[in-house]
Amino acid sequence: MADTPIVLVDGSSYLYRAFHALPPLTTSQGKPTGAVKGVLNMLKSLIKQYPNSPMAVVFDAKGKTFRDELFEQYKAHRPPMPDDLRGQVEPLHACVKALGLPLLCVEGVEADDVIGTLARHATEAGRNAVISTGDKDMAQLVNGHITLVNTMKDETLDIAGVNAKFGLPPELIIDYLALMGDKVDNIPGVPGVGAKTALGLLQGVGGLDAIYAELDKVATLPIRGAKSLPKKLEENREQAFLSYKLATIKTDCNLPVGLGDLDIAHPDREALLELYRELEFKAWLAELLAGRDKGVDDVDSGGTPSADDDSLPEDVTLAKPVRDDHTLLTQAAFDEWLARLKSAEVFCFDLETTSLNYMEAEIVGVGLALEPGEAAYIPLAHDYLDAPEQLDRNAVLAALKPLLEDPAKGKIGQNLKYDISVLARYAIRVVGPLTDTMLESYVLNSTATRHDMDSLALKYLGEKTISFEEIAGKGVKQLTFNQIALEQAVPYACEDADVTLRLHRELRPRVEAEGRLSEVLDTLERPLIPVLSRMERGGVALDVTRLHKQSQELEGRIRELEKEAFEIAGREFNLGSPKQLCEILFDEQKIPVLKKTPKGAPSTAEAVLEELALDYPLPKVIMAHRGLTKLKSTYTDKLPLLVNKATGRIHTSYHQAVTATGRLSSSDPNLQNIPIRTEEGRKIRQAFIARPGYRIVAADYSQIELRIMAHLSEDKGLLDAFAENRDIHSATAAEVFGVALESVLPDQRRSAKAINFGLIYGMSAWGLGKQLHIERSQAQTYIDRYFDRYPGVARFMNDTRSQAAEDGFVETVSGRRLYLPEINSRQHARRQAAERTAINAPMQGTAADIIKRAMIDVDAWLTPLTGASEFDAMMVMQVHDELVFEVKESQVGDFIGAVKQRMQNAAELRVPLIVEAEVGDNWDEAH
Repeated sequence: MADTPIVLVDGSSYLYRAFHALPPLTTSQGKPTGAVKGVLNMLKSLIKQYPNSPMAVVFDAKGKTFRDELFEQYKAHRPPMPDDLRGQVEPLHACVKALGLPLLCVEGVEADDVIGTLARHATEAGRNAVISTGDKDMAQLVNGHITLVNTMKDETLDIAGVNAKFGLPPELIIDYLALMGDKVDNIPGVPGVGAKTALGLLQGVGGLDAIYAELDKVATLPIRGAKSLPKKLEENREQAFLSYKLATIKTDCNLPVGLGDLDIAHPDREALLELYRELEFKAWLAELLAGRDKGVDDVDSGGTPSADDDSLPEDVTLAKPVRDDHTLLTQAAFDEWLARLKSAEVFCFDLETTSLNYMEAEIVGVGLALEPGEAAYIPLAHDYLDAPEQLDRNAVLAALKPLLEDPAKGKIGQNLKYDISVLARYAIRVVGPLTDTMLESYVLNSTATRHDMDSLALKYLGEKTISFEEIAGKGVKQLTFNQIALEQAVPYACEDADVTLRLHRELRPRVEAEGRLSEVLDTLERPLIPVLSRMERGGVALDVTRLHKQSQELEGRIRELEKEAFEIAGREFNLGSPKQLCEILFDEQKIPVLKKTPKGAPSTAEAVLEELALDYPLPKVIMAHRGLTKLKSTYTDKLPLLVNKATGRIHTSYHQAVTATGRLSSSDPNLQNIPIRTEEGRKIRQAFIARPGYRIVAADYSQIELRIMAHLSEDKGLLDAFAENRDIHSATAAEVFGVALESVLPDQRRSAKAINFGLIYGMSAWGLGKQLHIERSQAQTYIDRYFDRYPGVARFMNDTRSQAAEDGFVETVSGRRLYLPEINSRQHARRQAAERTAINAPMQGTAADIIKRAMIDVDAWLTPLTGASEFDAMMVMQVHDELVFEVKESQVGDFIGAVKQRMQNAAELRVPLIVEAEVGDNWDEAH
């Protein structure tokens, strides 16, 4: 131990440096943690670098020090500690203690003085000490035994290093600080003496005592302004020596510990587990659970920690909880579990299949769990097992069918919709109380984490699950589950079932403890599972011939745009190459650069080109080319490839747990992004058709978010306009432009529409001016008039910002929450973005809740559990605020009236909900 250096850490220095140098990091609840993680990274780095060294971490104590008595203005200019940082001090101290490191805060002195005293003790004892700090003042402590280390700059300073950096030996550092002063600490120094002058004085004459003993010599020094220096120094003699006292680190403090009390780190694993869970440091949590807490994490080659990366290291293998796994290969073993399932009120199940495509997947096996810590797997179709070695799939599914179709028996799953859709292909209709852990997590906090099982297990159970790639491999050689060996398949499948069951028991109480979230889960998300499954499996018909024809038309138009671009540029070039585009636009055509990439190159991002396209022809052509190319590759070329061979229809996947606000999203294909405002986009919608003898009906909520704004803000002007069924955009135009309603011009209505929708999305005057092509001042005038006419809206927005800052979240009318981790961010841009989200999320989220409720009600009406529906119709798509149906041609008229009424009854607002429904041979015609 005597040969190892003592490590003294300047915790206060690193706390501020980490806070200001690193990107902000917050927990899912909005609690700032970036500075904590930054300092811990440095400590872990030091522990790894000095594994056998006694260590102490020193912080400034609260209250004044002896320097405040010497000089009342000491540190007077330093701003108070930011709130985002103040809240991180206590958890950081807790983490330091949990790491097993002595933590020192001594009243009446600063951290520097505590470190200085310990450094003096080390020197007197002949021990080497390393001071880890970023503070230049500490250079005065360097001697033959004391070295400085700055982990943020990967810099080490011994005596030679101090000389090289400052041009002075350590013993003159105090004099250096005294002469030039310190603005941060408000040490006055000598006015007019900066770093270069101070260096010249000290190199030419010596320390402060020598300088004042030989003031005449100062005038002869080769320093700029040397002749006037003696007078300045004389006039500020008292101030110079006061500054010397203020800059001198005290080395004789009375400390509660001595060198012998310092020790190497002895981490408290349980305390660290609790802290890392609370602070959501997932990678470190994983390492602890794996039993191998690394000394350093997230430190790049320069030694600078990255606060925004908490991904799980790929090589981490966590300790697994003890679990009793059963492989059901015999009828007797299966019968025993079947009996247990029959007597249980609820059970967890998980299918193992051959594909992620629910329209093609074949069942390979079934995982089951009834109690935590015990699970079973039934192999049904593994290639390497002969038929006698595994149970008959049809017989097992036939035995499970009554349980899965029992409306009184609860079923638990993770992404249960997939399992329901796969089982439907085997003529099993899963009903009953359905519980999905993915949705429990999503409702609890949509932005806290990804909602896949692996992420949830790590976050809520502190476990890393077996990934599919671990047992199946990657890429083109990846095995399907039917090819997986039983010794790997059983632990994987049993873990899926067991973890899902334990996640439910962890998540459900959390949901119930927060506001009305259990109501959101039980009345909206859970009932929607089978609705989406039916809609996905039903699919929608597609006119493939029309799409092929449109692809050819788009190809021709794309070629024309390329030629047009070449003509404008004066030469041929690759329109998809940012480098060549930069050369053409900015070097050759001399178009002004609006924005640069992080590497300093002119940006050709879409937003930049969109702005340039307003004034320059080439960017306009490039934008048109990009748009058509994307349409062709994403839709007209790809959609025909997605048609299911068995059904002849296209089957998208709807996702309940992706968007932050509660809206549904979809993939393969993404129906939400098919353009509607361009002719080419509408042509794509024309390819979505109905079966022969049926028509497409599209039912759309009219201006639903504006109606929700009226409801939430209770603004009388908006409430009256909707109650009287006035055109809201014309009504706003009349108010903003001060004209009679009947005199509103089309351009005024378009501007009012931009204002109405822009403001609920938090658009600024700059953004509105850009959209309307008017000056920012004029746009601000429009906004001011709007709020003057609709004061309730302004009040709602201000109240929402304040409440969100206080609570950390906003709620929809139904009680769904959206957490806003950056609502109190110290960075203005981030805070403003969170405030915009706070205003929009209640409207967008409430609209999502309303259409989900409508889908549940309409589905129950069209597919009753008993009897037949009065209409031969099916819900085939959901896109934003619109539901699309395929309806028997002879029933269209009656259906439209009935479905409008049901959708309008999906919520009770202070203004009427209006649904507009149209019919056509294709989706576009039905608009």
